[in-house]
Amino acid sequence: MKIVINEQELETHVVNILKDIPGNKVLLDHFLDKAIEAEADAICDGEDVYIIGIMEHIEPAGIHSGDSNAVLPPFDLSPGVITQIEEITRKIALAMQVKGLINIQFAIKDDQVFVIEANPRASRTTPFIAKAYQVPYLNIATKVMLGANKLKDFTIEKKLEGYAIKIPVFSFEKFPGVDKRLGPEMKSTGEAIYFIKDLKDPYFRELDRNRSMYLYN
Repeated sequence: MKIVINEQELETHVVNILKDIPGNKVLLDHFLDKAIEAEADAICDGEDVYIIGIMEHIEPAGIHSGDSNAVLPPFDLSPGVITQIEEITRKIALAMQVKGLINIQFAIKDDQVFVIEANPRASRTTPFIAKAYQVPYLNIATKVMLGANKLKDFTIEKKLEGYAIKIPVFSFEKFPGVDKRLGPEMKSTGEAIYFIKDLKDPYFRELDRNRSMYLYN
């Protein structure tokens, strides 16, 4: 994946792609400048949809989700945006007849929600959300996939005081020649979880300060 800003860059990248893989198809997306990214994970049993978590990214849309710091639950999305995300997630999960987990990534621009992609599978955020909320979502999803249970069979109680931050882990020191600039291709090699009681936490405030520089400068 590449981000291009003019016709010359577009031509260069397309020519290089077709040179390496003749006959390959190229998908072009319009980039939303300075958009916020969020993602939702859900379990669907074919009839009902349960959203296990919505995470708001610190880095703007365009940075691979695996390389983004992400906060659970969202800290700066309006109720209207969250409602849009929930409604879209339910509609897509049911339309795709998902039985199990689904992850959907969104870009938010001017309070309008756009779908980046939908993946009917477990994502790297699923165990993160399960750990943060102390709910065995993977076990629940597996039973739903096997047809052993419906979502209505489970009583789910989330246990999280404050927020959980997903922190990407990079191994740039092991690869000194690698390009450290973040973009649409994932470069992180792992992730960590950091719990905070509130948004006054110094670590979060530093992240949020960097986010403001991305989005508003």
